[in-house]
Amino acid sequence: MNRRRFAKALAASAGASALVAATAESAGPDELDPCALPSSIRDLKPLPGVVAPIDGAERRARIERARQLMTEQGIAAVVLEPGSAMHYFTGVPWGLSERPFLALIPARGELAFVTPGFEEARARELIRLSDDVRVWQEDESPYRVVAGILRDRGAANAKVGIEERLRFFIADGIRREAPGAECVPADAITTGCRRIKAASELALLQRANDVTTAAFRAVLPTVAEGMTQRELERRMRAALERLGGSDPWALAGFGQYSAFPHGSVQPQQLRRRDVVLLDAGCAVEHYQADVTRTTVFGKPTRRQAEIWALERRAQDAAFRAARVGATCASVDAAARKVITDAGFGPDYKVPGTPHRTGHGIGLDVHEAPNFVRGDETVLEPGMCFSDEPTIVIYGEFGIRLEDCLHITENGAAFFTQQSPAIDRPFP
Repeated sequence: MNRRRFAKALAASAGASALVAATAESAGPDELDPCALPSSIRDLKPLPGVVAPIDGAERRARIERARQLMTEQGIAAVVLEPGSAMHYFTGVPWGLSERPFLALIPARGELAFVTPGFEEARARELIRLSDDVRVWQEDESPYRVVAGILRDRGAANAKVGIEERLRFFIADGIRREAPGAECVPADAITTGCRRIKAASELALLQRANDVTTAAFRAVLPTVAEGMTQRELERRMRAALERLGGSDPWALAGFGQYSAFPHGSVQPQQLRRRDVVLLDAGCAVEHYQADVTRTTVFGKPTRRQAEIWALERRAQDAAFRAARVGATCASVDAAARKVITDAGFGPDYKVPGTPHRTGHGIGLDVHEAPNFVRGDETVLEPGMCFSDEPTIVIYGEFGIRLEDCLHITENGAAFFTQQSPAIDRPFP
């Protein structure tokens, strides 16, 4: 996915303002002319060392785990379309279009793929785990092809799992062409497999966070009076790309606009004593990083320093609460209590914390489960989340400290080092 399409997808999936999509629509001068970048960013090189991509053996193990869950729940097949779930199980990268390209994981038998006829050659280049690739021509129904696969796998009159992001017109087409099949949610299979990260996935997440941290270290010292938030975002994306990250993205807010959790459409120029909030990330082998740092340009006021310290205490409380056996909701409650005890809120009211304490992260920047009230998912080793309680004070400023963590047998472990002080974004 290129930079423009990723920013649009982030805006849709994260509930972000039109700012993300709007800024992605036009490349800024720094992106058009690398010479306009500060040398500290222009001269960045990819981080040394490499991490191993996910191999075919691991994807086969994932499929076997999915089949185990399918058998337990009486589901005979799961239908996937392009996106993170398809990539997780099959490794096939494919974009969404009005022409269905689908993968079917049966509880028994070989995987099968359904592709537009004119895309067959490209599909066969990308598909590694199956030789069963079936085509549909422009004047034919792809759903009839799916029905044929279900018959061949003994699933024509059984439960068929539909992944959580599969579009309605595809599910409806399958329902019409395979009336004997009962379409049911497949979340327990897809999310059930993806939410526990293997060591190989944790290594890729660590690499993405290392790249993102290095970019922050290179970019934040370049902030200058009069800089626009767009300039800072462009510099961050450039740094992420030069350091080896793919799909780089960034959101910046200055002064009172730092209170907008996903940015403001208002043009901004940096002034002395403005709060500077920068939220950014990238991917490594499709695994995502999501980091936010909040600092001040110049000497912070007492009010800014106090609210920053409160935010850090809330982030620490969430980190301490994130232990094996705890629930996602209890982590949110721990962070929120720190903020409400200080007189903010309560609940999701502002001034205070208007959103969840954190989200799951992996192949998607935002994925289930979440640190939020009502999510009673029990934490297990290998789960990964952001920790970002956020304090929003409209008309003044906002403070967000965001670091991603993973759950271990001994508690939570951050992928990044926390920000130690308002004037020191990194140790």
